[in-house]
Amino acid sequence: MLDSALLVDPAWLAARLDEPDLVAADCRYDSDESVARAQYLAGHVQGAVHVYWPRDLSTESGPVPNLLPTAEQAAEKLGRLGIGDGSTVVGYDAEGGHQAARLWLVMAYYGHPGFKLLDGGIQRWAAEDLPLQKDLVQARPARFTPQPPLEGLRIRADELVGRLHEPELVLLDVRREGEFRGTDVRAARGGRIPGAQFFPWQGNVRSDWTFLSPGEIRARHEQAGITPDHEIVTYCQAGVRAAHAALALRLAGYPNVRVYDGSWFEWGNNPDLPIEQG
Repeated sequence: MLDSALLVDPAWLAARLDEPDLVAADCRYDSDESVARAQYLAGHVQGAVHVYWPRDLSTESGPVPNLLPTAEQAAEKLGRLGIGDGSTVVGYDAEGGHQAARLWLVMAYYGHPGFKLLDGGIQRWAAEDLPLQKDLVQARPARFTPQPPLEGLRIRADELVGRLHEPELVLLDVRREGEFRGTDVRAARGGRIPGAQFFPWQGNVRSDWTFLSPGEIRARHEQAGITPDHEIVTYCQAGVRAAHAALALRLAGYPNVRVYDGSWFEWGNNPDLPIEQG
């Protein structure tokens, strides 16, 4: 099924900013949260709340702090951002939906269908001379009721390690090539999950950070033998780039796509799990 309704353009969003159930979510990220906050305060979509994914869209604690939040955490975190059961949420960032896709993943995992992505992000908004707000928006708390988790959208390490040799499962490593090869080490070990294909997430967007068409995304994958009849698992370092890759596949009509949210942070730090390098 074509899921192109996930994408909206600036005109669509600008026409709906005054709707009471609409929440604009600025998801721009930097490893230094103060930098991300400064970017937000330098100019954001009118009324947009600031979403910082390590705090707002993850567990934050434990041996793998980048895992998706629990149902209780999601209710608290999303509700605090003003995202309620009836909200339409438009997420954006400055990297083609890279970080905003994590918000899509959390909402979709807990059964909320109201997410949309601003195609082209803050750059496209500004390029169309739409107004930017420069003060902090205080969200009005809302009630977010998580539905039973959609496990078909997520895979965990214990399941994945037992299925690495199944021919119907395709594992996509969407990180940088150095991370894939093991020369850029971001955990106790560098490398990749055995059998993973190198398939960078940026290939699904154009130079202006808008998405390729669904047909172009599908063609890119089919040329590599990745067809909709496969079960596809995406992973990266912390389950953010992987969320973007999964969202792109959904746009292209791929029905069976899962995100390994533990990603390399979990896999690379566990000496009991197999790896490949080179």
